[in-house]
Amino acid sequence: MRPYIIIFFLSVALACGTKEQESNQPAESNTDEKSVSLTAVQLRNGGIEIGTAAETIMSASVKVNGVVDVPPQSMVSVSFPLGGYLKSSHLLPGMGVKKGEVIATLEDQSYVQLQQDYLMAKARMDFLSTDLDRQKELSSQDATSKKIYQQAIADYKTQQVLIKSLEEKLRIVGIDPDKLTVNNISRTISLRSPIHGFVTKVNVNIGKYVNPADVLFELVDPDDIHAALTVFEKDIMLIKKGMKAQVSLADKPGKKYEVDVILVTRNVDENRGGLVHCHFENANHELLPGMFLNGSFELDNKKVWSVPESAVVRYEGKQYVFLAKDSSGFEMTEVETGIVQNGRVELKGSTSINWKEQKLALKNAYSLLGKLKNKTEEE
Repeated sequence: MRPYIIIFFLSVALACGTKEQESNQPAESNTDEKSVSLTAVQLRNGGIEIGTAAETIMSASVKVNGVVDVPPQSMVSVSFPLGGYLKSSHLLPGMGVKKGEVIATLEDQSYVQLQQDYLMAKARMDFLSTDLDRQKELSSQDATSKKIYQQAIADYKTQQVLIKSLEEKLRIVGIDPDKLTVNNISRTISLRSPIHGFVTKVNVNIGKYVNPADVLFELVDPDDIHAALTVFEKDIMLIKKGMKAQVSLADKPGKKYEVDVILVTRNVDENRGGLVHCHFENANHELLPGMFLNGSFELDNKKVWSVPESAVVRYEGKQYVFLAKDSSGFEMTEVETGIVQNGRVELKGSTSINWKEQKLALKNAYSLLGKLKNKTEEE
């Protein structure tokens, strides 16, 4: 029986040792999965260079896109407050107009009636003025009752109000009441452009009756168009009023336009972006409302630790560098990157790594990644 007992205990001890060895194996495997060693020949053939990160002056840039937009004060919808029939107009979409230029002629009997009412009101005013002077004289001599004199005053003031209101109605439709006489009453009225700009829409045709609420034409002042740029919420707080940027048309990226920020909106839309309104510094351009723009804001310069772009590899959605453990061994370490500029990448702060002294692979880091993954597959 004794030999069987000895064999049993030996079997238990071997089983425990095997389990202990298996439990320790994953930890060693995890360390090896991030480490790779190369011979001197492999380093030379792979073109791998070893060095340290460098302090570099970089300026962060915020990429944006948007459209050429027009502020409300530069987009005019032209209508006519009295309505009428469109008698003539030479406007076409895209045509330029000058402020005060006649852009249409309208015709209606209501225009004649308005002019008639005004001239008749003025004529009656002359009578009421004379009558008021007469009643005042009679009242001062007690030759008439106070009531008649007070009625004359009321009639005179009422007529003043009527004339003033008719004058303003005439001015609204473009008729100067000071120049209106019996001899120049007209059944037509000229509609004039309120701004310098160009026509974007023509909504009427000759002979059509237009109501006061109808928009006849839409005009745009091109000197005051601006860029409405969309900035993502993570960058919106970096943009300030007065900052400069460069934008370009989506189909002409080589031609840049200088803009400066005039307003940063304080709300974020459903796409997690906010609008930044910018003014074009040079008004002499061919940009039109609705054109698509791309651009970037250059932020303040700052000193950062950076490495060449070839030192950083992207793997499974994360970014890594290969730290040099010795002359031939490297360890893949995850890093957080920042600004990318002039072929270099910012390495953002890591308290556990002294970038001033830590050596790492600066060139052809993807060769190390390929070697590491091949090794892992072989294992």
